[in-house]
Amino acid sequence: MAQRHLDPTDPTAQAVTGDALAGHLRARATEFLRALRAHRETGGVSAGGAQESVDAALLLRRSVRRISASLHTFRPLLDPDWSEEMRPELAWLSGTLKLEHAYEARLERLLQALNRLSGTAALPAQPVAAVTVGTLTDAAGTAGGRGTGSAPVPMNAAPPGTGGPARPAPAPERGNLTVGAAKAGALLERQLTLARTRAHSTALQALGSSRFHAVADKVALLASEVPLTPNATGTALHPLAAAAEERLTQAVAALPLLTAGHPYNAVALVHGLSPDPSPHPQDGPWHQVRLLLRLHRYAREVLHGGNSPVDVRLLTAGQSLNRHRDASEAAAAAAQAARTPRIAPATAYALGVLHADQRHEVEAARFAFQQAWQKQTVGAS
Repeated sequence: MAQRHLDPTDPTAQAVTGDALAGHLRARATEFLRALRAHRETGGVSAGGAQESVDAALLLRRSVRRISASLHTFRPLLDPDWSEEMRPELAWLSGTLKLEHAYEARLERLLQALNRLSGTAALPAQPVAAVTVGTLTDAAGTAGGRGTGSAPVPMNAAPPGTGGPARPAPAPERGNLTVGAAKAGALLERQLTLARTRAHSTALQALGSSRFHAVADKVALLASEVPLTPNATGTALHPLAAAAEERLTQAVAALPLLTAGHPYNAVALVHGLSPDPSPHPQDGPWHQVRLLLRLHRYAREVLHGGNSPVDVRLLTAGQSLNRHRDASEAAAAAAQAARTPRIAPATAYALGVLHADQRHEVEAARFAFQQAWQKQTVGAS
């Protein structure tokens, strides 16, 4: 069992009632309205534009996530009809606002990984046969031999009679690998930039829609009046927050942490290296744990108000799960790009190496989470 952060014997925690929940929701609603005002003043969600607009959109999402989480965790204390009507609308809004930023971050992650794997500071636009990409070739070997890069690059002996030292062969394949990385980066940039532009347009349409205005009106009312049940003001919040933590603990217990104790385990990579376009079957439970961990964190914020103590181990576990999600989605984007019709073999190979690299990142994130969670378990014993 992981360390229990919510002590049921703590009289301070027991004293936190529905009044604290109402104050928390009012504060988050006020935060939402301020972010919405800032968003409108900066001209809307910016596709690569002003940082102020990006920050305003992130603040909108931040407040929406926390309101939605409180509606989920403390549902018995809120008017059921109002809560059930608000939760899907808040989920829609949060999901719409996150896409543009997610595509931008995914593209940056993949391009940086391509640069690292190809051993270049920047992806070249033209083939350069003299440039070696041993790092990319090595990565292919660790990725399970996907593509032609799993075999060693042949080396030519010195020409007969010259007595000179052995020199590398011209090895056009190595130059082609560099070109493949460059073309793979260009393909990813086209696809993800297009997806980001569409997400930008979708967000603009959503924020101008009647559906959004209805949500904003309800949040504005929430800033002044929280629809609590009649008995909520005298009901302790701790049991509901403890139930959220228990759900997290049970979900973590169902994870294959023993396997995650070995970084880069080959078993988890079997599906990732297959041509199957379906989501990786192991990823879903980890994503669910990430959501439950976030609900647990937000419940702690409600209990402690603005003085919620920082739990470094909990923070580390959350960062590992965020890294897991980012790497998983990046790997899926690389795999999708590799299925583009009529791409060059060198481009497909580079995308395969990139996909395997991101799946290795997934395994590393699982290992890091396992280490952080194990520390919590030791701390509780």
